[in-house]
Amino acid sequence: MSRFVVHFMKDVLGGNGREREVCQGALEIDASSEGQATEMAKVKFCQEQSLCDWSLHADRIRIEAADLHVT
Repeated sequence: MSRFVVHFMKDVLGGNGREREVCQGALEIDASSEGQATEMAKVKFCQEQSLCDWSLHADRIRIEAADLHVT
């Protein structure tokens, strides 16, 4: 199994009128693939944020493999 870091990202308008990217939350997930990690993170993010759909708080998901491999 591998460990992935899943970031929930949203574009927001700053006080200066410029758009910027903000991380709404990040989760470390142990999964066998990026796809599985993404789906698991969506469920966990919704539970933690009391949401029915992750896209209510984020525009997109960014996922990266962590250096640590879990056995």
